[in-house]
Amino acid sequence: MKVVRELKFWINACREVRSSVEELQLAFDFAKEGVVSEEEVDAACTRALRLLEELELKNMLRREEDRLGAVLKINAGAGGTESQDWASMLFRMYQRWCESKNYKTTVTNWLDGDEAGIKTATLQVEGDLAYGFLKSENGVHRLVRVSPFNAQGKRMTSFASVFVVPLVDDSIKIEVNPAGLSWDTFRSSGAGGQNVNKVETGVRLHYRYRDPDSGEEREIVIENTESRSQSGNRENALRLLRSQLYELELDRRRTAQAAVEAGKKKIEWGSQIRSYVFDDRRVKDHRTNHQTSDVTGVMDGSLDGFIKAYLMEFGGDA
Repeated sequence: MKVVRELKFWINACREVRSSVEELQLAFDFAKEGVVSEEEVDAACTRALRLLEELELKNMLRREEDRLGAVLKINAGAGGTESQDWASMLFRMYQRWCESKNYKTTVTNWLDGDEAGIKTATLQVEGDLAYGFLKSENGVHRLVRVSPFNAQGKRMTSFASVFVVPLVDDSIKIEVNPAGLSWDTFRSSGAGGQNVNKVETGVRLHYRYRDPDSGEEREIVIENTESRSQSGNRENALRLLRSQLYELELDRRRTAQAAVEAGKKKIEWGSQIRSYVFDDRRVKDHRTNHQTSDVTGVMDGSLDGFIKAYLMEFGGDA
């Protein structure tokens, strides 16, 4: 049903885009005959472009983890009070953005700064596509402003890092491929009564599967003799198999998270993904070159332009 819903969404969305393009073509033809005004053609064009861009953006969020919630952690860089104040400003900015998307947020960690701001804080974000959007914020953010904490009123540069990971549920659905299962039976040894020693109640489970990362074929072998019945031992063996597959999946996710952690840049000059220059009224993303002069709007959570520019350029690889 999940696959069916996904296919229905794409079919309906493509139909809507195609219909809007056809309406635009008709409006253009009618405009040449004087039946439709230029304003109506402009409106039809705007609608067609909006639908197409929304569909393109959705196409950049097709990874399984994109639909998950997110855990967003902010750390102040070197620079004392100024950097700690900047970290708290970023935290507020993301809270405002989450509010605009009607996402549920929970502060799971908070460490106050020495005089103002925060040293570190963690925000848990729950909502559809939260991680897909917020993964664009991973990296170092640089602030340039006249510091209110500097007695000489000097222009200062501060850094803070933002780290975003998917919010994964504790329950991981494990699928066992029946084609990879094979069984052996044997007589159990040791105490347990005559039936255990004379009847082949012991089971040996072989499960062959292909490693999702390396592509290599691997095998898990599990023996079980704890029950006096073969059916009971089969159930126990399957339960142990699921436990092992569960642990393997957790290891994969830990490895992936460690790779992201290792790829984080130092919180220093030259490593920033985005600069917020208050005096010049400019916010610029150095990965996409998208920028705006609406500094106040950005600090109040207006981040969609930056997120969209990032996803359209790097969404397929992110």
